[in-house]
Amino acid sequence: MNQTVKGITYVSVWVLLWGTASSLADFVLLQRGTYETGTSGQLLTFAAYGIAALVMGVRLSGRFLKTED
Repeated sequence: MNQTVKGITYVSVWVLLWGTASSLADFVLLQRGTYETGTSGQLLTFAAYGIAALVMGVRLSGRFLKTED
């Protein structure tokens, strides 16, 4: 597979994982009344999950983006 396609696919999967995980956490926190829609708590939830996804994505990238020799 072309390295560019692999890279785009890899980043796309991480964006989907981040969006799904942060949306599920946000849903639970909204249902429990932890914060309201549009508040800084919601921003913090999505930002924290984004940072976690970024760190994990960078750390795991070597396994998935190896060049094929």
